[in-house]
Amino acid sequence: MSEGPQFRTGPHSQASRPAPTPPACTAQDSVAARLCGLRQEDPPEASLISPCTSRETEAPRSEGTCLRPCNWGGTGRDPSPGHTTSLPGELEMRMSTRADVLVMTPWFAPIIWDGVFDSAILDAQFESTTIGLTVFAIKKYVVFLELFLQTAEKHFMVGHRVTYCVFTDRPADVPSVPLAEGRQVVVLEVRNYARWQDVSMHRMEMISNFSQERFLREVDYLVCVDVDMKFSDHVGVEILSPLFGTLHPGFYRAARNDFTYERRPRSQAYIPRDEGDFYYAGGFFGGSVVEVLQLTTACHQAMVVDQANGIEAVWHDESHLNRYLLYHKPTKVLSPEYLWDERMLQRPPFLRRLRYVAVPKNHDAALAGLPPGKGSTKDLVL
Repeated sequence: MSEGPQFRTGPHSQASRPAPTPPACTAQDSVAARLCGLRQEDPPEASLISPCTSRETEAPRSEGTCLRPCNWGGTGRDPSPGHTTSLPGELEMRMSTRADVLVMTPWFAPIIWDGVFDSAILDAQFESTTIGLTVFAIKKYVVFLELFLQTAEKHFMVGHRVTYCVFTDRPADVPSVPLAEGRQVVVLEVRNYARWQDVSMHRMEMISNFSQERFLREVDYLVCVDVDMKFSDHVGVEILSPLFGTLHPGFYRAARNDFTYERRPRSQAYIPRDEGDFYYAGGFFGGSVVEVLQLTTACHQAMVVDQANGIEAVWHDESHLNRYLLYHKPTKVLSPEYLWDERMLQRPPFLRRLRYVAVPKNHDAALAGLPPGKGSTKDLVL
């Protein structure tokens, strides 16, 4: 629902962009090599992603947290309490299978790409898990629900218990879609707002409220996504973690200074220009219910303060999400495989799969009062 999924692009995200600058890393030891996504015998050109290439010449090491050999431009702060800084062995991550992409953050959180996980092992480990998938279908966004649910049944957490948590002001318009055993749609009636920006920002409040009222008792994990998308490939339990975010497809190769963070100190979403790890998309995040409750509550409270001070963050809830994930490091990061727009972004060769993609839409949507690029689904194609 936020405009983040409209895939604003950084200066080097189009096909005409220059070759990315390799991380400032020599990969002289095995840990540094893994942090850079390099095999030790590979030349620097093999490294593909350095989302936060710093302007600094040398990145200091932070004792007890990450080695940061790649000039990431991180804050150097310790991850939030309770978040692991070691490799989660129980996930059976096969980090050595991808040398073309970065597979680990500086704080040792895995970055999920095709080929770095074993679905069979993970499915067994999460066999008794119930996943809640939250989606907002406010006003005319309800037209996206049918395709969303149909494709989710084909690709999202197949074989696992899923509760589709549909927030809508039009419960009578929620379509009936055949569901597999153990899966259900729960319609949560909410109010609408005049501006789409307000709908976008209030979803943090709504997720927070319903997490306290219901989700803590009913599901184990929450996955929070935008509705004007469709699942196009496997999205399974490999994404589950206490707290996860998704690399924004428009900025995953951009330098930190090019991230569209909120830069005005008056806003609670403010991030200084010398801080930042990644730019996360507002259209795909989640974690355990407890962690998502903390995230959404903090973001909502920050937006309330901003409103009282007469300021609105540049990218609304997405700006506040990025602020939160900077100071509460996610325990897992999803690659752009999990959020993509084929109309606006040329698919690079390292992107083996597109798992959750924007749907084609009419662009006369402004007449319907929808944000740019969102509207009727008459041209949708499965």
